[in-house]
Amino acid sequence: MAGVNRFVSIEQVTDQYLNQTSGKVAKPSSDVSFQEIFSKKQRELNGGELRFSKHASQRLNDRNIDLSEDQLNRLETGAQMAEEKGIKDSLIMVDSLAFIVNIPSQVVVTAIDKEETTNNIYTNIDGAVVI
Repeated sequence: MAGVNRFVSIEQVTDQYLNQTSGKVAKPSSDVSFQEIFSKKQRELNGGELRFSKHASQRLNDRNIDLSEDQLNRLETGAQMAEEKGIKDSLIMVDSLAFIVNIPSQVVVTAIDKEETTNNIYTNIDGAVVI
């Protein structure tokens, strides 16, 4: 009976026929992380627009700062550029205004005007965009 498979136990049968693997390891369908997909979906739900936190809105209101349509468009462009570079918390400079933006959530965290930028120190950011 040469060449005939002989099994001593049911475990051998199970191992050979039920636990077969093709030798291939499952690969992710893309190199995109869950966080990137989640952030993209959040932006789609928000209409792709930046939102201003209560703190940032209050800062702009207290200082009577009205963003022009052009400035707002440049701020959004800066956020897109930061996202493309993988920045999570970005300083975005638009004219004499500085904005700290959380890129994954597309939220402007705070706004700083020219009078407040005298010492030019910005913390808790991992990138900057000057528009």
